Amino acid sequence: MTVNDLTLPRSSSRLSDLAVLTKFRLNALVVATTAGGYYMAAPASFDIASLAVTCLGTALVASGASAINQVDERETDRLMNRTKGRPVAGGRIGPAEGRALALGFSAAGLLILRLGSTTTAAMVALITLVTYAMIYTPLKKRTSLATVVGAIPGALPPLIGWSAAGGSLAGAPAWSLFLLMFLWQLPHFLAIAWMYREDYARAGLPMLPVVDPRGVLTSRQAVLWAATLVPISELPFLLVLTGKLYAVGALVLGIAQLAMAFRFMANRTDGNARALFYASITYLPLLWILMAAARLP
Repeated sequence: MTVNDLTLPRSSSRLSDLAVLTKFRLNALVVATTAGGYYMAAPASFDIASLAVTCLGTALVASGASAINQVDERETDRLMNRTKGRPVAGGRIGPAEGRALALGFSAAGLLILRLGSTTTAAMVALITLVTYAMIYTPLKKRTSLATVVGAIPGALPPLIGWSAAGGSLAGAPAWSLFLLMFLWQLPHFLAIAWMYREDYARAGLPMLPVVDPRGVLTSRQAVLWAATLVPISELPFLLVLTGKLYAVGALVLGIAQLAMAFRFMANRTDGNARALFYASITYLPLLWILMAAARLP
């Protein structure tokens, strides 16, 4: 007997659908980078409750954005093997219910950030929501440049945390975290897009590997963005946010990820794209751990 043969309780299925609707695992990364931004801007002694409120509000806004995305993309999701089982695409959650949940999550998250954190944090979260749900999502059907646009909301969570901790967004330190997250996403997304290029083509989404079937431009861009990330990742050290431990660790991690990008460019196989993907999801948490460990007072 397989898992598919089992009849799960309705409550369990409902919770599973909500987890998929809100992209629970992906949004864990959003919350983690928000917490990272908060920690890097916070004084040596800070209020844990304030951090928890910031993370909760951000998680709700991110959940709302994910729900809007799945409602709006339900038709294309049905055409792709990796997304056809999503709750809205599969008909287990109706579009009206999905939108209501998205509105509820988003409004609750923004209200929590406005009342329990800072106005700036709430505004950055709102910008994140709008750029992801109202700009990036519809743009995916029109141009491969949507990947670059989509990296903007993906890079904003550290700024939510930074501003929630009382840090100013007027200086370079906060934006160094934004640039780091922005650049990291691009080789990461290109690796995913290459692995699922047939799915994207079937759905009519002009991701770069779809319009570049040989993968020459795709792999070159992966190398370009990974290479650019190497010096940019040193900004927290150069701006005196961290000590030398971070500088050395970031360089080693960046070169290792760049090597995987070069490998993909030399031989554009699904296996090499998957290796780049795994390198990227290893790189990011280790980089943030190093940053927190080497934070200067």
